[in-house]
Amino acid sequence: MFIEFDDDLVLGDNMIDSQHRELFDKINNLLASCEKNGGKVAAAQTLGYLADYTEFHFNAEEKLQQDIGYPGFAEHKQRHDELRQVVKDLEEMLADQEGPTDEFVHQVKVNVADWLIYHIKGFDRSVAEYRFMLDNPGRI
Repeated sequence: MFIEFDDDLVLGDNMIDSQHRELFDKINNLLASCEKNGGKVAAAQTLGYLADYTEFHFNAEEKLQQDIGYPGFAEHKQRHDELRQVVKDLEEMLADQEGPTDEFVHQVKVNVADWLIYHIKGFDRSVAEYRFMLDNPGRI
């Protein structure tokens, strides 16, 4: 049920990698709060922490992309905006329910956890490779 940050997800940027690890922790904390049947308040609070940290991370990542002139910035930001909307939808879903349902947990797994893994392996890896090329022009 929980997600694991493994070596396939390491991009080689200490700031981004540590933030990704923290995102995994926040997602796992949300899933744990649902599993423990801590109720609506605990799940809503944990989802709020995840939303806040996601926004912090996306802002840092987007600033990095702008700073290095990453050519895929617009599409990358669009993907971030999609997850921002998913989190808002989850907040609404939880508000409409008496507590975290199996469907809520499923949505967290598919639309947050799986999305993040896919995003890191594709979109974020592309940014890391672009940055590496800029920092190491003689090694290309």
